[in-house]
Amino acid sequence: MNRLLLFPLLSMLVLLPPMARAELVRMEVSDRRDVLGGRSFGTAGAYEYVRGRAYFAVDPKLAANGRVVDLALAPRNGEGRVEFSADVVMLRPKVAEKGNGTLVVEAPNRGGMGMLAMYNRAKGSQRPEQAAEFGDGFLMREGYTLAWVGWQHDVPARPELLRAYVPLAVGATGIVRGEFTPMAATRRIPLGDGGHAAYPVGDPAKLTLTVRQGIYGERSRIGAAEWRLEGDEIVLGQLAKPGWTYEFLYPGKDPAVAGLGLAALRDFVAHLKGSAGIRYALGVGTSQSAMALKALVYEGFNADEKGRRVFDGLQPHVAGGRRSTFERFAQPSRTAGPYRNASLSTTDQFPYSDAEDTEPVTGRRDSLLRRSREAGVAPKILYTNSSYEYWGSAGALVHLSMDGKRDLKLPETTRVYLLAGGQHGPAAFPPKASTGQNLPNFNDYKWVLRALLTDLHAWVREDVAPPASRYPKLADGTLGPGEPPAHRTRYLNFGPEYLSKGIARQQPPQAGADYPVLAPAPDESGNDRAGVKMPWVSVPLGAFTGWNLRTAAVGSAGELLGQTGSFLPFPRERMVSLYRDREEYMKRMRAAAGALVQERLLRAEDVESVVETGGRIWDWATAAPGEASAKR
Repeated sequence: MNRLLLFPLLSMLVLLPPMARAELVRMEVSDRRDVLGGRSFGTAGAYEYVRGRAYFAVDPKLAANGRVVDLALAPRNGEGRVEFSADVVMLRPKVAEKGNGTLVVEAPNRGGMGMLAMYNRAKGSQRPEQAAEFGDGFLMREGYTLAWVGWQHDVPARPELLRAYVPLAVGATGIVRGEFTPMAATRRIPLGDGGHAAYPVGDPAKLTLTVRQGIYGERSRIGAAEWRLEGDEIVLGQLAKPGWTYEFLYPGKDPAVAGLGLAALRDFVAHLKGSAGIRYALGVGTSQSAMALKALVYEGFNADEKGRRVFDGLQPHVAGGRRSTFERFAQPSRTAGPYRNASLSTTDQFPYSDAEDTEPVTGRRDSLLRRSREAGVAPKILYTNSSYEYWGSAGALVHLSMDGKRDLKLPETTRVYLLAGGQHGPAAFPPKASTGQNLPNFNDYKWVLRALLTDLHAWVREDVAPPASRYPKLADGTLGPGEPPAHRTRYLNFGPEYLSKGIARQQPPQAGADYPVLAPAPDESGNDRAGVKMPWVSVPLGAFTGWNLRTAAVGSAGELLGQTGSFLPFPRERMVSLYRDREEYMKRMRAAAGALVQERLLRAEDVESVVETGGRIWDWATAAPGEASAKR
């Protein structure tokens, strides 16, 4: 890299005195340029893009770092500190005073930058340069300073991805476990998840491989003569069966100190707050990166080494009940869900909620906010989940008691919103038949997310309370048994050292009693009764669901399809009977959008785009014959 060593990043990151407790030591900048040739974004003016690598050092003796598993086994520098680093990208106003004083940080999803696509409706990019890659400029027009900080140590080896560079816990041993469920016939089973770096196999003779039909089927051992190890892949002698789950275990040595990724997020944000006009910090993340934010709070990393609050507000999106975990031999990419690392995942365990509750098997009481509340640094949090999270990732346990008998009373600092009739990430429109038995779900709820970001900002800066939570409840009958049944969530015992030391001696874990898995109840149209409804859900032309079913082509036909919902269009005759013509439909669409604006769940500037989208849905759905009629 063309490095500018010890470069004071935009007058914000500076070389620290040797004994300073702020743990960001230095920043090396590899790329710095004006955004879109100096184009002005509203009152914030021109922005610049900076990419580099941040270097950190932490004291393993401090209580603030005590939750980092195996930190005591990492090498130390001459001052007794453990060093590590992380890739960083920033977008900030060239004139800091023109910004709004708030830093928005995304924990990258598997090394990727998704914030611009999510909030700016931009074309996805890892190194944004073109106008389309900055979208409509929403975040910049609002004056936010944006940052991405690599936190995951094992992302795929591609230079554009953001990662954390952490030391090894020298001498530590344990068990490495992984699952792979192919969607097509193949002979290759990767040891890393989805192209991620795998832990080395010291002795192939000690690797065991099993296969089972269905997530919860009985394991059958595959003999050593029927496979070979080739690099980071197991190569089978015969084709693997689509929809069958292959599981491997092998002894590992010298694992990465993965929890330092959370320290990188903590210390980068902590150093920026109070510098160059930055007064507030918001954390955002989608799916895996939302799980990382939940872990940061749960593990006590929302307090810096001086006990100061790091993130003032968080917006974790579609994490469901899951959170990232950083045990010995952690693999942050692996996560619970139907037919992908589906069974017995560390990410699927108590506590699930910000409200304190009791785990029924052990009697242990806990909450995601316990440590941050005890330290007086609890952030204000807006959780958003699509309907899919209730079927695929224990979404109900965010607000449901562990015995399934009552709605939890959430803290005043927490809001929960169901994005009614949504799938994990909206499908493209018009939808195309794929690996599901139904058309995928194209309900584009992302318009709500930027309204909620505005609400979170007002809550943090001005103490203006956001809209009330909107989620299904037992009390009003909007939460009940899912049909089809939701993905199972169970008590998991990883051994006696797991909770105290982060060491999973029991692999696979011993599974105990099932936890309740409930889902949003549908109305007469098949759409969710509760939640925040986009206009095309409240004025429906079909049912938007949080579930879809696998086809025979990908195996395990009829079982839940991961991360995917359905769109089940009404017969054309019903559409026309519900809405006399397009004009009436559009009138009702505009009224529904206006109601969302009044509730502060949609920005007024976005109404026309939302209504226009509704018009395109009408034109496609009422076409005869048309694609909407192809799959019922």
